[in-house]
Amino acid sequence: MELKRRKVHRYVIFKIDDSREEVVVDKIGAPGESYDDFTASLPTDDCRYAVYDLDFVSDDNCRKSKIFFISWSPSDSRIRAKTIYAVSRNQFRHELDGVHFEIQATDPDDMNLEVLRGRANRT
Repeated sequence: MELKRRKVHRYVIFKIDDSREEVVVDKIGAPGESYDDFTASLPTDDCRYAVYDLDFVSDDNCRKSKIFFISWSPSDSRIRAKTIYAVSRNQFRHELDGVHFEIQATDPDDMNLEVLRGRANRT
């Protein structure tokens, strides 16, 4: 909600804590951080959930903001991690308020900035 209402964070990355079997915050991005900072914060060999606040100018030249839920499951992550994240995704996603779009990504190209902008501009 802080991300949506107050613009306190650009993004929040979540991970599943194996020892406590719950979703916890892994990293919070400051409002001035870029999309490249966000993608660099995602591990190349482990799964994560993320919420990203995209500011953009729409096709009709209006400044807008849309919140994306991203399920990150890279090819190099363990099968067990992929399974746990896939099974938990829907329940966790529905606990988040204000998410406009959902993206499932296994490769950085699945969630590059142009993909997000394209999805956001279709509304």
